[in-house]
Amino acid sequence: MLQLIPTPIGNLEDISIRALKAFENADIFLCEDTRVTKKLLNLLKNRFNINIKSSKFISFHEHNQKNFLKNIDKDFFSQNVVYVSDAGMPGISDPGALLVKFCQENDIEYDVLPGPTALTTAYAASGFESSEFSFYAFLSHKSQERVKKLSQIMQNSHPSILYEAPHRLIKLLEEIVNIDPQRELFLAKEITKKHQKFFKNRAYELLEILKNENIKGEWVVIISPSKEKTAITNLDINDILNLDISKKEKAKLLSKITDKSVKEWYQELIKGE
Repeated sequence: MLQLIPTPIGNLEDISIRALKAFENADIFLCEDTRVTKKLLNLLKNRFNINIKSSKFISFHEHNQKNFLKNIDKDFFSQNVVYVSDAGMPGISDPGALLVKFCQENDIEYDVLPGPTALTTAYAASGFESSEFSFYAFLSHKSQERVKKLSQIMQNSHPSILYEAPHRLIKLLEEIVNIDPQRELFLAKEITKKHQKFFKNRAYELLEILKNENIKGEWVVIISPSKEKTAITNLDINDILNLDISKKEKAKLLSKITDKSVKEWYQELIKGE
């Protein structure tokens, strides 16, 4: 059996009783980083006096997960296998989804324990009332892709949640200000940790405030919904496909509301003839 175990994103006391029991009964630990997991287990042993019987730790991370699953036998999961990412919920901006898919395709029993995740904690703290939101994790580091995606996000009619590293936080705020300086944002720094801090204000004001703050640590950024509605954001893909316009113009419109380039859409439209 496989169990995906969420681990604290900062405060060690956020670990659940079920997670502690799973760690005690584990035969094998699959880890995003074995060093991080071993350190966490040592802290948990000292704090909660648990007994970890397994000493088998195997790396399972973004760069080796496909190769690992390609070469593993399903009988591997006849043992009690747990998977932990470095912090938070596996599969949410962390490896884990491919493990679940492998279990589904091979009729392997698996379970996912509930637990800490930064995006829902930050959203609950934001005060935004919408029951609908979108989560984008980290934006691309590539300037063109990043700006294009952010422009799309800023058109959303519901709140949008991003993760951001401290060395790119000011850049992100500058990019948002360039699009809409008045947009209301909620920022959460170092959630559950000693230096946790919340900020809520208009984008241009937060930019000035955070230029003078210590911004080291992990950040969640929540962007309030757009108040503007344009014709293009109200169109969906099928609406555009049914327009009586050239393929070239369709490709341009489709590119604006999706992640695909104009060239990719044009090639698809040609193939669909």
